[in-house]
Amino acid sequence: MPDVAELDNVPTTPTIDGSAAAAILLMLLDESEAATILKQLAPEEVRQLAKAMFDTANASEQQIGQALDRFVTRSRDVSALAIGADTRIRTVMTEAVGNVRADNILAAVAPQRSAASLEILRWMDVDAISGLLASEHPQVGALILSVLVPDIAARAIETLDEVLQADLVLRAAMLTSVPAAAIEDLESVLASANVDGQRVAKQAIGGPSDVAKIMKKMPKQLSERTIRALKKHDRILAQTIEEEMFIFENLRDLDKKSLGSVLRSVDAAQLAIALKGTDEDMVDLCLATMSKRASETIRDEMAEMTMVKRADVDEAQKGIMLIVRQMAAAGEIMIAGGGDDYV
Repeated sequence: MPDVAELDNVPTTPTIDGSAAAAILLMLLDESEAATILKQLAPEEVRQLAKAMFDTANASEQQIGQALDRFVTRSRDVSALAIGADTRIRTVMTEAVGNVRADNILAAVAPQRSAASLEILRWMDVDAISGLLASEHPQVGALILSVLVPDIAARAIETLDEVLQADLVLRAAMLTSVPAAAIEDLESVLASANVDGQRVAKQAIGGPSDVAKIMKKMPKQLSERTIRALKKHDRILAQTIEEEMFIFENLRDLDKKSLGSVLRSVDAAQLAIALKGTDEDMVDLCLATMSKRASETIRDEMAEMTMVKRADVDEAQKGIMLIVRQMAAAGEIMIAGGGDDYV
């Protein structure tokens, strides 16, 4: 019988990760079955699986076994009720209250999913998307812009006319929800979005947060120019987008020297309130840039606080981020922007 030392030297096969396991399972299926599954996934997921399928083409029997075990284990957590739930629920509701009432009820309570017409956009070439943005009505362009992955949207808008860029970003930032009919048919977006008196299922889309993600992917000069153009139309909206482009959590992205410079410019009481709404890692990160005495003072103030209103925390964090933007504008610190750029 081998001793403990000998057992320690036995090589072990690392646990297979999710992408590799999924790739192996797909390759075990019939081609048509695998294709049916892939059609349900997002473009980036398909790309990841395609790479994983090449990487696992020579998978060992042990790795195949691990993939199957992983599938069986995860499958136990899937409720039988979830399989075909949409169809069964709609059938029951229709038989109970009729087509019209069922549609009204389900429009209000059923989970919303991205329409196929918008999913197609996620697969298009960037140049083709730019062409759509340039040729369609700006409101349709804003809808297109809002459903794209931020880095693709940033590249698609980069080659457009400066006036159109600002118009599209402004419209996308002002989007809150769009009728489902408009999402399914981009050509009728204006007509569908302004139907009076109809209860139409809506899907949350666009808004300052999504636009901020897009603009963070843009080159420095383009994002700055777009913000300036936005301020001419709506200063408050432009300020909201600026705030969303670099939020309090993004302080983690600053180097220690820059973070220390920022926090030395912040009132201790304000910092204590701002940190009260974060996790312990963020607290440690911030206080590590300060002297022992200063960090102890902040911790004491936080300990003395009981309940702090979320509005007060948000206000304190926004105040700190204003200081960050001012210092960045003055060149005192650098904030990472799109690619290897800095602002």
